[in-house]
Amino acid sequence: MALQNKGSWASLKVGITALVAMVLLAVLIFLITGQTTLFEDKSSIVTYLDDSAALTEGSAVRLNGILVGKVEKITLSGSNEPRRVVRIDLKVGEKWFPSIPVDSVAALGAENLLGTKYINIKKGRSPQTVKAGAEIASLDTREFDEVVQQGYSLLGSLQGILKKVDGIVGQVEVGKGSIGKLLVDEEIYNKLLSVVNEVDGLTKAINRGEGTVGKLLKDEKLYGDVRGSLAKVDTLLVGLQEGQGTAGKLLKDPALYEDMRGAIKDVRTILAGIERGEGSAGKLLKSPEMHDKVVSTIARLDLMLDRLNQGQGTLGQLLVNPQMYDNLNGATREMQGLMKDFRANPKKFLRIQLKLF
Repeated sequence: MALQNKGSWASLKVGITALVAMVLLAVLIFLITGQTTLFEDKSSIVTYLDDSAALTEGSAVRLNGILVGKVEKITLSGSNEPRRVVRIDLKVGEKWFPSIPVDSVAALGAENLLGTKYINIKKGRSPQTVKAGAEIASLDTREFDEVVQQGYSLLGSLQGILKKVDGIVGQVEVGKGSIGKLLVDEEIYNKLLSVVNEVDGLTKAINRGEGTVGKLLKDEKLYGDVRGSLAKVDTLLVGLQEGQGTAGKLLKDPALYEDMRGAIKDVRTILAGIERGEGSAGKLLKSPEMHDKVVSTIARLDLMLDRLNQGQGTLGQLLVNPQMYDNLNGATREMQGLMKDFRANPKKFLRIQLKLF
């Protein structure tokens, strides 16, 4: 009998433990899924929508993003009026009612583009607040549907991009393209390694002061020469700034500046006079009579050149007639011979006679 009582007591303890565990599990499930206080006083308020947009019972109800309750029931209202087709009963903690003005509006929201839907109540500005069983206005769900459709389009675009990226990665893995060859081709790897080694050797040589670049970095004498050159340049710039030398005077001398302004003004005056047709240059540019004379002179010069090319006149014969050229050449040679004889024996050509009357 004692063993039987002992067995019954053990079974009772197991049952009590299981019951407590089930109660605790139910409370945990309620807290995890409902996300609200277990023993909080709640009342219902109502809103109407044109479309529930896959909203489910038990979804969260938020007040400006803060959790205040859950969706209790979603049913058809029986009305065909726009934005009153679906009736949604909201179970909200009574402590939140003083924070919900009567001109607040309810709208569908989502955790992300394709996440869990919820009702978000946006607070109004009225001093009066809702009571249990009150109705609050709602926003049009078409804008939310458009956002969801844009989300689908965005996901489609992202999926296309991911497919392209996957194709590129696949080609790289099999060694196609420059990047693929760089990853899998041993020859390219060896060449790249050789280039890196050469760069490393060059860097070490520069650090040792070898070569032109190394000397530029390591040679103290060259550094001193560069500093001296920079000092001279700095002195030159200071002299220019102080107006020394020709270049300095060009930069600093106001008299020279005024002279240049005067010269530019004179040039402008001359150009204006030419533009008005004054002076020889102005008449040459502006006078029709001068233009006609120049054209006539050029025409006569062109005619004279044509005649010369045709052998007309003495100059023309001289240019085109070989006999005339030979005669002139012979006369020139005879004149040179005569002058030569005259220089050799001038008495032969000069005689002085004195006669008395």
